[in-house]
Amino acid sequence: MLRRLASLGHQASEEPMSPSPGDDPQQPPEPKPTGGLAGVFKGLAAAKLTKPSPPLSQQISQPSLASTPSTAPADSSSLATAAARGLPPGQTESFRLLKSGTPSERVNAANSLRQAIADFPLNPVLDIWYAGKDLIDQTKPASVRQAGWQLLTECVKYPSSTDLERREYFHILTTDQAHPDDFHLQLAAVEALTDRGRNVTGFYYDIFPALMRWLGAGYKAVKEARKEAVETKPSKGKSPSLVEEKNLSHLFTFIRDVIKFNFKYASDSVVGSLMDSLLRICMTTNTEADLGSCINVIDALVTFGAIPNAKLKDCIQILATIHFMVASLRKDAWHTLSNIFRSHYGQSTVRILLDVLRTFPTASDKEKERERDKDATKREVFGALSVLKKLLSKSAEKGYPVLSFSLLVEGLDNLSYSNSAKISADILKLINSLFDGADGNLNPVVAEEHWSPIFSVAVQCAAKTSHSMAAASTDSDGSSIRTVTHKDDFRPEDTVAGQLRCLVSRIEMLLVQNRFDFLQRDECMEFFGEVRHALPDSTAELVIGHFKEYRSCFPSEVSWKTNLKFVLEGFYLDRNRRPLTRLQALEVIIEVYDFLCLVQGLVEDDSVLELVKWVLSDLPTENDSLVLQETVTFLVHVAETAGESLFDDILDAFRDVVANDLARFSASASSTPKPGTLSLPDQTVYFANQSLSNVVTKGYVQVFMRSMNKDASKSAKAYTALVHIARSNTCEVDARLTAMKMLFRLRADFRHRVYLLASIQNEALASSLYRTEASLARKLAEDAAQPPRLSRAEQVGASRTSRGISFTQGQPGAPPRSTQIPKAATYQGQRLWSIPDVDALPEAPPSRPSHLLVSQLGADNKSESPECAQVVLNMGSWLEAILSLFHQGCDWEVYSYILVHLPAQLSNHPILENSVSHIQELRRVICEVIKTSSFQEPPPSSGLRRPDVGNCFFHSLVMVLSYHEHFQKMDEDEIVKAFMHGITDKTAKTCIHALSVCCHELPHSVSKNLVTILQKMSQVITQPMVAMHLLEFLACLSRLPSLYSNFREEEYRIVFGICFRYLQYVRDKRYSTRSSYGSEPSTPSAAVASHLDLSSQQSSTDDLPQYVYALAYHVITFWFLAVKMPDRPNHIGWIAKNLFTDVDGSANNEEQAQITIDFMQRVAFSDASDSAEDPLFKEQHFGEMQQKHWIIGNSIVTIRQAKQTGWAEITRRYPSGTSSFAVRVEFPLAPENPAADGPDAMVWQGRFQQGTTIFPSHLLMQLVALPQIYDPASRPIPLPDEDGVTRAIRSFDLNSTVDGHKVGVIYIGEGQTQEVEILANTIGGPEYLEFLRGLGVLTKLKGATFNTQGLDKESDADGKFTYCWRDRVTEIVFHVTTQMPTNLEHDAQCIMKKRHIGNDYVNIVFNDSGLPFRFNTFPSAFNYVYIVITPTPRLSFAAARETASKRLTEGGRPSPFFLVQVMSQPGFPEISPAAEPKMVSLKALPSFVRLLALNASVFSSVWATRAGGEHISSWRNRLREINRLRERYGPKPIPTPSPPPSTLGTLGGGSISAAGGGLMMSQLQQQTALQQQNDGSSRPTSGVRDSFSSLRRSSVATFFTSASTDQASHRSSMVSTATTDNTEIMQVTGAEALVESVDFSKWT
Repeated sequence: MLRRLASLGHQASEEPMSPSPGDDPQQPPEPKPTGGLAGVFKGLAAAKLTKPSPPLSQQISQPSLASTPSTAPADSSSLATAAARGLPPGQTESFRLLKSGTPSERVNAANSLRQAIADFPLNPVLDIWYAGKDLIDQTKPASVRQAGWQLLTECVKYPSSTDLERREYFHILTTDQAHPDDFHLQLAAVEALTDRGRNVTGFYYDIFPALMRWLGAGYKAVKEARKEAVETKPSKGKSPSLVEEKNLSHLFTFIRDVIKFNFKYASDSVVGSLMDSLLRICMTTNTEADLGSCINVIDALVTFGAIPNAKLKDCIQILATIHFMVASLRKDAWHTLSNIFRSHYGQSTVRILLDVLRTFPTASDKEKERERDKDATKREVFGALSVLKKLLSKSAEKGYPVLSFSLLVEGLDNLSYSNSAKISADILKLINSLFDGADGNLNPVVAEEHWSPIFSVAVQCAAKTSHSMAAASTDSDGSSIRTVTHKDDFRPEDTVAGQLRCLVSRIEMLLVQNRFDFLQRDECMEFFGEVRHALPDSTAELVIGHFKEYRSCFPSEVSWKTNLKFVLEGFYLDRNRRPLTRLQALEVIIEVYDFLCLVQGLVEDDSVLELVKWVLSDLPTENDSLVLQETVTFLVHVAETAGESLFDDILDAFRDVVANDLARFSASASSTPKPGTLSLPDQTVYFANQSLSNVVTKGYVQVFMRSMNKDASKSAKAYTALVHIARSNTCEVDARLTAMKMLFRLRADFRHRVYLLASIQNEALASSLYRTEASLARKLAEDAAQPPRLSRAEQVGASRTSRGISFTQGQPGAPPRSTQIPKAATYQGQRLWSIPDVDALPEAPPSRPSHLLVSQLGADNKSESPECAQVVLNMGSWLEAILSLFHQGCDWEVYSYILVHLPAQLSNHPILENSVSHIQELRRVICEVIKTSSFQEPPPSSGLRRPDVGNCFFHSLVMVLSYHEHFQKMDEDEIVKAFMHGITDKTAKTCIHALSVCCHELPHSVSKNLVTILQKMSQVITQPMVAMHLLEFLACLSRLPSLYSNFREEEYRIVFGICFRYLQYVRDKRYSTRSSYGSEPSTPSAAVASHLDLSSQQSSTDDLPQYVYALAYHVITFWFLAVKMPDRPNHIGWIAKNLFTDVDGSANNEEQAQITIDFMQRVAFSDASDSAEDPLFKEQHFGEMQQKHWIIGNSIVTIRQAKQTGWAEITRRYPSGTSSFAVRVEFPLAPENPAADGPDAMVWQGRFQQGTTIFPSHLLMQLVALPQIYDPASRPIPLPDEDGVTRAIRSFDLNSTVDGHKVGVIYIGEGQTQEVEILANTIGGPEYLEFLRGLGVLTKLKGATFNTQGLDKESDADGKFTYCWRDRVTEIVFHVTTQMPTNLEHDAQCIMKKRHIGNDYVNIVFNDSGLPFRFNTFPSAFNYVYIVITPTPRLSFAAARETASKRLTEGGRPSPFFLVQVMSQPGFPEISPAAEPKMVSLKALPSFVRLLALNASVFSSVWATRAGGEHISSWRNRLREINRLRERYGPKPIPTPSPPPSTLGTLGGGSISAAGGGLMMSQLQQQTALQQQNDGSSRPTSGVRDSFSSLRRSSVATFFTSASTDQASHRSSMVSTATTDNTEIMQVTGAEALVESVDFSKWT
């Protein structure tokens, strides 16, 4: 039957329900449009009759047998007449033919009489009945039988038939001799006889037996027909319905009607037999329509009669089974059952259902189970549970019986031990109905009962589900188990897990309501504990909250361990739960752990250990990063106080997580994903966040940090694990970076105590790899501005990527990782780190160095706690890891991180002091990588190139340089050669800066390779942004004579050549710009700036050209002084030619060139400095004096002549200096000859009188040759004795002959950060004092005759002493704050100090605070540059004194090193070798910092005047003062044929005026004009052609040279003005003449 019922669910449509009790028996149901008895007959007639006569066809096609439409007209009189005669007119013959006619005639007669009977109620109906009843004999043909049945049917409708007649009719119609095919006609006739079951007069007790016979025969016929239909397999399109099925359905309807109206005539035996038939049909049929019909009949029996007691149980079980198994009949079945429940059978029915549950054979009752039909029993159980669940939703107020809770629990408890998961699901479904009544409240059955028994049943049922079902129960999609009969009817809640979830949710809702009268909270929690695997996350959180609120997991509870285990296993260790739920469970565990630690002596000793091991048990397989992170945090806390064994277990668990994470990735990478898809690790919840390995790595970091000051052995173990992770190319990239973020922050103080930096100052180096926000934004903007270039890069990216992968992913030749399967934490092009990185460490590092963890053991770092042993951190293993990564290659994110952070760590010597061998190897590797260019190539998507990577290696090598005391001589040479190797690449700037440090730290190696270095520099002098750094290097190098002490003449010329090449490069740019715009700029710097303005991009470096251009001239000046004095004349001619010759061979007489040659002239033959006027040369000593001024060349000559004594003081003021000489004119005694006779005697006496008078002009005339007197252009220009000249000379003297600078020096003490406390310092550490002593010479201020740069020279208001430094051309005065008076009572803000350093462009900061220096510590608009000196490591004051003492006395300790960095205002260009930090020893520190300060001050002077125009040096200003006096007092030029004045303009405003220069203007202008005409005037005439003779004449007309006739003749031949046509004699060009005129080496 189960199979039959199972096939019913969706085969037939739902039949209309039978009327409920009380329906009107006279109101038949309305027939459906396509059904009903008439429709059946219509279909049957169409199928059985062949070739019917028209009248017959019309009769059969009538819509209903009950309808009797009249087609013939009739009135009352005709009807009465017809009745009187008995038969209507014309029917007598039909009656005769019916009795004795042929079969065909009888059929026609029957049809005719049938119509007549329908139209006229005839009295002889009985006669017609007897005449035609033989027509239904089964031997007759079908058409005859049909006509007979129709005729008899019309006859039985006669209303005046007697009971005997009706009985006769009934027996004839219910005969068993009827043909089987005529059953539908037979049934229709009986329906007509009984008026559809309403009237059974004459056969009261015969109707039910007849119907019973027909029911059995009809169902049998249906079964055979169905079987035959299945065997014949009807073709497609043929109706699947059978005539037998229609007949049976019609019969069921008729039986129901008979019961409805005439049940009183049915005996118990008949009803029992009918129930047996109905139940038998239900058990054997496989058609849903049959079941529906049976239910309708049973419902009629219940409604209008009664079910025999003997049949009630079977009936209930059948109805319950149908209610459960056939969804489409569930409503009908319940309708019938509800009638039974509300009848006197209600309690009996409940007892029957409960007995089904109580008597169900369990798994232990094997014999009973074998005796009974197992499937039938299960169906009964399912039905009983289904009906009981429905019954529980009904109210007793509506007549339904009340269930006994105890009996129900007893039955469910017996049933719960079944092995069937479906039964368990239905039990849970019923239990759910107990907790969810019709109105949403508790069912009254359970409201006042104790819930533990029903929860026990639920727990027993829940055991049928598996852990996977519980996992499904927590998901919104539900379980995948299907236990219902039809797949289409599957619902997730029908599973055990689904029903259990519903039950849990309902109880959870009751708990959430938190009603005060809810007393079974503990029972609910116990139940949740039993079904923990099935609890949804919301319920789990509710349970966890309950345990926390009532402290159920604490030792104060008896069952605290059980509850704790419940939380651990049911929630925390359940991977199928939400991370937040698991984290709440972890919070409980942590609280319990803290409490157990607090009361450790009051609980079992192993409680804490057991709890931690519970947590560790499943940690290696954890796959949720959020839960793992919190767990690791907890375990880190445990590790702080854990013993050695437990600590090792924790670290082992961490290690296993990393290993499993790698295995997980490898497993996912082994399968080849589809293109464009990602293959991820198992259930990576937070793909975008971090890998599991990274979570554990952060735990290692926390263990290290927290154990530094507690247990160094723990820190050492964590350190070893971190080094392993950082080194392994198989670990996740983010985990390796996390490890490196801590490892690269390791530092040690001067006592070798290890500590961690919170941040690393390496933004500059990071920006070179686009690892800062600003640099990345700049890069993106550049890429957006140049899309074509980027597209080309992308086109070649594939080939470059293939090369990069093979190198970066491992050993050369090793197979690279699949690029199609990215890890969960990385993808191509993703930036995993950047600067600044505020979250580099998981927590703030300890504020003090560890006294237990050291980088080297020594007497100065013994532990303060004898019980705590010190541990040496093996930094060598970390350096080995870095070397391994350099050798093998690694992921670009890791590689780039090493490049950026390695230099900063190398700057801390104490941390690596015990790893000298590794430092040596690191030096070798870096030098080899640079030499062979074997460093890793960046990926194309990074936008970087190989030189960018090389630049980072050079920075590391700069820091390695500071360990040179551990290197051999050849190692130092390799370092210098490595830097030298990078000069010709894009790394030139970095290498030049590094060589600046090498000059101080490795002087012998630099000296050895200096010529090659200079040659390489000469190749890059014209590269953009390189010239400045290169020239600064040469300027600094010039002040280190030991490096070039063995230079030869040609090697000096390399330096000069570098400068001249740059000058020619700038002049060429100027010439190109001038040619483009048709006009010449006013100054050389402006020319370059104009050229730069043509570019589309401008920056703060636009002010650099004038500084660099002037710097080139300064380098020439410095290096000319560096040349040995005997060799200087040999360079003068070559230097002069390059100074005054332009790129096209024309003359170039710039101011810078003039003052350079002027200075060279003064120092070519002497190193004597300026000489000042003698303050004692006064009238009171030498008598009456007379003073006179002249302009001679580019100088002002002043002669002060003592008129009587013959003494004179000659002072000559040059642009580059001042010289003063005291001379005396010696006159021979007059001869003692007698006076001449004659008229001339008086004259003779007057000529040789005693006491000779001499005027200043007399001395000048003795120094100037006579031929020059007749040349108006070369005469000395006398200056009148007037106030204007005196003021002009006085103003001229205010321009210093040296380049003066002021630089502040500030000392910052320990922990100082505020301006006032810093300025209040009056003393510094020993290293600071030693630095000051090397910085300059201690000089007394009071009475100083030099420019003290604002320091008081009268009353010691700014201190008694200061440090100064001066060479031949430069002077620096240091404003040392510690040497200035400090009076906080009268000057609380230290304004007296601030007024000096606040106005200094450059300040040197000796930062001994131990804290980073902030640029805005001293607010000022004029502090452009801070040179910050930071001791590495920083010593305490006492330690510094002790170290300094040992260094001076023993000489065994090496010189300490300092980190030097130049910080500048935002927007200020990078103009220093220390723009990025450099390590410098104390020995080299003063000279290195002084040169940095000097260059910075020079540039700052240029920078400060950038808004107002060009910066003019003091030498240039002195030259301009001379020119202004010449223009004012000199002779006017003689008009001569010459080019237009516009072509004779001055060059940059710096050339000498033609009229006042003492030049032979007429001749030179004619020569220049002729030359321009010959040249085709291809280039505008420069003012040089008008003024170069002035410089020549001024150089000749000096009193330091003789005025011999030969020299005059030589000069005369050079500037001959012959106008003959003999051009062979006149081929000297203007440039050649200018060079010839200034080459003073030929005059000596």
